[in-house]
Amino acid sequence: MTHRMIPPSIPGRRAAALLPRAIAAALVAVALLGAPAGPATAQPVVSFADLAERLSPAVVNIATAQTIEQPRRDGPQVPEGSPFEDLFRDFFENGQPRAPQTVQSLGSGFVISPEGYIVTNNHVIEEADEITVNFTDGSSLIATLVGTDPKVDLALLKVEPSEPLAFVSFGDSDATRVGDWVLAIGNPFGLGGSVSAGIVSAHHRDINSGPYDDFIQTDAAINKGNSGGPLFNMAGEVIGVNSAIISPTGGSIGIGFSIPSNLAKGVIEQLREFGVTRRGWLGVRIQTVNDEMAEALGMDQAMGALVADVTDGSPAAAGGIEAGDVIIKFDGADVEEMRDLPRMVADTAVDSTVRVVVFRKGKTQTLKITIALLEEGNGRVAAKGPDKNGGGPGDELELSELGLMLGTLSADARTKFGIADDITGVVVTDVANGGSADEKGVRPGDVIVEVGQEPVGSPAEVEARVADAAEAGRKSVLFLIQSGGDLRFVPLALGG
Repeated sequence: MTHRMIPPSIPGRRAAALLPRAIAAALVAVALLGAPAGPATAQPVVSFADLAERLSPAVVNIATAQTIEQPRRDGPQVPEGSPFEDLFRDFFENGQPRAPQTVQSLGSGFVISPEGYIVTNNHVIEEADEITVNFTDGSSLIATLVGTDPKVDLALLKVEPSEPLAFVSFGDSDATRVGDWVLAIGNPFGLGGSVSAGIVSAHHRDINSGPYDDFIQTDAAINKGNSGGPLFNMAGEVIGVNSAIISPTGGSIGIGFSIPSNLAKGVIEQLREFGVTRRGWLGVRIQTVNDEMAEALGMDQAMGALVADVTDGSPAAAGGIEAGDVIIKFDGADVEEMRDLPRMVADTAVDSTVRVVVFRKGKTQTLKITIALLEEGNGRVAAKGPDKNGGGPGDELELSELGLMLGTLSADARTKFGIADDITGVVVTDVANGGSADEKGVRPGDVIVEVGQEPVGSPAEVEARVADAAEAGRKSVLFLIQSGGDLRFVPLALGG
């Protein structure tokens, strides 16, 4: 990368004379970073040496080996009837065998108890046949896998040491502030015991790596091989598990991500006790509430999680949550954004009853929901629509202000667009280029299930609901649309 050089505005000789003083002033400024405003009450950080020396023995190298079977190699073609035909058939048996290949990889981890429990990333040990833990004193131990949680990319290992191990403890990641010093220790590129320092760059980063993303962003160098290593605060507590980077080259460019300790602690405790993570399950599919959506719903501000669908037989269904509700509070905490809700539910104890506040048709309601255990496969919701389906065959209507051509769900329409018999509503037969519906991704074959949170069964009903919204002074109207087997809410601007 080429850096732009800015020439000094004073003559070169004077600049050279003042340079040492400028460097000294800069070093003092750097040393004082992080000190609170007002009278100094703590010594500035001038070296990380003592901290690194104390913490490094608890940081380990994770080496894995995986055996991969190789496909058989085809043998030579032998003419039929050749005297060697039987010999080659017996030898190659439909292909010459290849020796299995062993694939090795390296990562980092850290010891959290003297008896040998070790934390790392799931992706470091995933599908490994053998896991070896290498310590800073040169010793090695074979590790057994206690449990993994791929959704947050964490794994817990166990070794059997002959004497107590040096270990580190989790701190409070919520107590760290943007700008606080942090220290990363790990094994980048297979180099053991490397230390890098930086600051907390941001909190609550969502990098679309999983449903519970809530990363700490740091500029402390995190490279290949650092995965699974700890991110320390200046008290020597683990406030993050280094997990990912954004980089076009694979090396650090100052954008690294760590799983916060307050998320990791609960997962590790459950892996240690159960071998798996026991998460709460609500049973809803949700959407973001943006400003346009909030206006269409009649909300004062954009917040919460809009329920697009509810799983049959789920805690949400049993507790009375409906599609179109906006969940604005969960167990006493505000749901500021949609992505807050999955983490809140996941962290809730199974079989506990919580109060959920929803915004429904202009009013708030408080519901009591008993949270169930999240199991594989129960996170999906069944597609469903309203119980009625009106309109006669061949009915068609154009809503030019929305850029939509609508039709009834006749047998011909179902056949043409491949719409299942159990889906009800009004079919979109055409979408005008550049119109409000086109901009929001509505396509021919989509089915309008609700308009303004009311079921519709004919194009005329859609038109009536749109007219009601316009008469009420709405700038947009909320559509519930079935598309490709999924339900989603779409706000369409009136007069667009």
